[in-house]
Amino acid sequence: MVKMGKGRARRKRLPVMFSLLIFFTLVLTILLSGLLAFLLSRSGFLVEHNWWAVLGGVALASGLMGTALSRFVGRHPLSTIADISQATKAMAKGDFQVRIREDIAIDELREMARSFNRMAGELASTELLRNDFIENVSHEFKTPLSAIEGYAALLQKPGLTEEKRREYTRKILHNTRRLSALTGNILLLSRLESQGLNVSTGWFCLDEQLREAILSLEEGWTAKELDLDIQLDSADCWGNKDLLAHVWQNLLSNAVKFAPQKGAVRVLLRRDEGGLAVAIEDNGPGMTQEVQCRVFEKFYQGDTTRSTEGNGLGLALAKRIVDLHKGGITVDSKAGHGARFTVRLPADGGC
Repeated sequence: MVKMGKGRARRKRLPVMFSLLIFFTLVLTILLSGLLAFLLSRSGFLVEHNWWAVLGGVALASGLMGTALSRFVGRHPLSTIADISQATKAMAKGDFQVRIREDIAIDELREMARSFNRMAGELASTELLRNDFIENVSHEFKTPLSAIEGYAALLQKPGLTEEKRREYTRKILHNTRRLSALTGNILLLSRLESQGLNVSTGWFCLDEQLREAILSLEEGWTAKELDLDIQLDSADCWGNKDLLAHVWQNLLSNAVKFAPQKGAVRVLLRRDEGGLAVAIEDNGPGMTQEVQCRVFEKFYQGDTTRSTEGNGLGLALAKRIVDLHKGGITVDSKAGHGARFTVRLPADGGC
């Protein structure tokens, strides 16, 4: 209740200030007009001339004095409002670098200026991210498209051996799949960010889903002769089964991809009082602290040893899905000592 009272007092401060400005302007105008009439009366001017003409002159002088005083007294607050108006027009035209001075004595106007500057800063950051997103998407599309074009041109050369023809066809198919995966990830990420989790949810067996994800990557971990350490508690999870499958597919494929030949991948599922915890670990090249801080950003691939494939959207998509399930995802890694991703989900349905 006290806070509400303070809020009302603050909201009334600006109208009260303008009322006082008007009051003092009127008082000063009356005093100056009275002083002028007194001086005219003492000088005998009122006796020698027509009263109505003198009063009209005094009224005109009073109006001029009142206007001048009002302009002088209200110049500071009104100039601030004018600055905000001009800055708003500039922002509407796309200038997000415009700022308003904040050294204003009136609390409400100062807070208005600060809020405007914060808004301008946020819009500038959003515009920068949008431009960066467009640039990254263009780059990610250009690379496979250029590869497809190049291999398609090579296929048209006469006298190609069957082996070369199969190789070029395989390269074209590989880059086509990259484009398809990139498009799918962009569309899914955009839908999740704009609409949230407006999809069906329900209970499903999480340990069984993890086993299915591991088996789907059998070709990869078999070819690299990886040592798999799989420890899964029996656990049911509430959420969207298809979306969470994206998370495990991405984390497991990264672990398989970055583990060395004859390396190791560990998958743990544990149930505790805090919910469910899934940890996926590899003994690959690991990541520096700088990369860990940015690894969930869209299109970020700061570690060149981890950028041989992919488009930098997988982990951003995984984080968004986990966030929508009211969970969390973290990474623990050191350069040269592998990486461990841990996903925590509420046990009783956080969606």
